Amino acid sequence: MKFIDPRIDFAFKKIFGSEETKEVLKSFIEAVMGLEGDKKLKKITLINPYQLPRLEYLKISILDVKCTDHRDITYLVEMQIKKVKAFLKRVQYNLFKAYTNQIKSGEDYPKLNQVIGITITDFDLFPDFPHYLSCHTTKERITNKEYLDEIMYYFLELSKFNKKEDELKTDIEKWAYFLKMTGDLKEIPPVLKEEPYSRAFEVAMTSAMTEEEYELYDKSAMLITDQRGMIELALEEGLKKGYTQGMEKGMEKGMEKGMEKGMEKGMEKGMEKGMEKGMEKKSLEMAIKLFKKGFSIEEISELTGLSLEKLNNL
Repeated sequence: MKFIDPRIDFAFKKIFGSEETKEVLKSFIEAVMGLEGDKKLKKITLINPYQLPRLEYLKISILDVKCTDHRDITYLVEMQIKKVKAFLKRVQYNLFKAYTNQIKSGEDYPKLNQVIGITITDFDLFPDFPHYLSCHTTKERITNKEYLDEIMYYFLELSKFNKKEDELKTDIEKWAYFLKMTGDLKEIPPVLKEEPYSRAFEVAMTSAMTEEEYELYDKSAMLITDQRGMIELALEEGLKKGYTQGMEKGMEKGMEKGMEKGMEKGMEKGMEKGMEKGMEKKSLEMAIKLFKKGFSIEEISELTGLSLEKLNNL
């Protein structure tokens, strides 16, 4: 038995975004938001149901899932497998756009309904936050109350989820495990054989896909692998270039320093030698004068600091 990897955008859309799998999506949203009892969603309506994308547009398509519930609250559910620049800004932009697009210019603002974003990532989005599930709302700082609750953000970071099959207890744990591990599984785990997980596994079976669907899935997977390879190559080349430039700079600096040090040492030595020679010359001149005045060699040695051997040679 082989399954598609739900972390790949195309597969995620197929599993969670079709009319036949609305109960799967409903269960997942309820698990993320912790909805229980009468707070559970009565029904959901897909805004952009799953359709087979055209192959040539696969590279530029963003395959998220949009739906509304019985209260007209809009949900945007998206899978993001790779980290991109300004990702959080894009998430916020998409939710604000979904919020404002509910009404046309000139229509009443009361017609605006809450928008909730659920973003699943396969990388650490908040490195200093240890939990795999987080909820972000706008709160007033003094009272810590929510007065602006029209837009909410949920993030499920699969990279932080490490529970094993026998540790799965809650619905959110089961869905996190399904999303992270399905691509590597050979059979349905006993703990996930009940509805709606079993339905999600049925859709995820490669044998249930058409030839065209499998080709699109394969192309999506290859695209992700290629993009990862490009990033790794760019990092590798950047590191190599940085290392070479660092070495060149280091050698340049080292040579400069060496020359500076050498000149400094040379000047010091030269000055010392020069002073030494100058002082010796003065001492010899004085010794000659003292000889002429009849001073003994011993006396001249004491007065000039010259050795007896040097004075004898003189």
